[in-house]
Amino acid sequence: MGKLFKYPDGSTRDIEEKKQKKSKNLTKANLGSDFEDEINESNEYYLNKNIAVIHKKPTPVQIVKVDYPARNKAKIVEAYYKTPSTTDYNGIYKEKYIDFEAKSCRELNFSFERIYEHQIKHLDSIDKLGGIAFLIIEFSSIDEVYILPSKLLIEKYNESLNGGRKSIPYDFIKDNGVFVKRGFNPRLSYLEAVDKYYFKKK
Repeated sequence: MGKLFKYPDGSTRDIEEKKQKKSKNLTKANLGSDFEDEINESNEYYLNKNIAVIHKKPTPVQIVKVDYPARNKAKIVEAYYKTPSTTDYNGIYKEKYIDFEAKSCRELNFSFERIYEHQIKHLDSIDKLGGIAFLIIEFSSIDEVYILPSKLLIEKYNESLNGGRKSIPYDFIKDNGVFVKRGFNPRLSYLEAVDKYYFKKK
């Protein structure tokens, strides 16, 4: 047991235990951002190699309060994230418009609570107009990444609206999606997975 921290009410807590819990919380908070970093670095590689132009869309922010400590300076002191209007990434690849949402999951399923209805409809619209639309999902507990084409996402979403399960199980994504390899350059070969599904030889 580590050093004990004594609270005013007389209770105590192991400081080392507290540090470990804090570390776990930080890991959970950084989970999505680490995956996002992998995608962003991969996109930079694809751009530098003239393979594709794909960028992360800016997260909409509502500014609530601004302070002006000096005449020529402004400081945002209060703001909040707004509901994203569409999805995370878009661009162009092989003369096709590409649009996708990125999610990182600890559990071995993808819950529909993790995506907005208007985002699903947006991906569906892209697909219907001939674009490339999908979900890219990281299962962090087993270190695996897949793309799930929008057609399959819509199929499972419609089933959930008609009494079906409210999540997509890992086994369905593994069997019907496309595995994404991790590497050095790019860190995520997700366009290789896109090729296998959208540009496969007929």
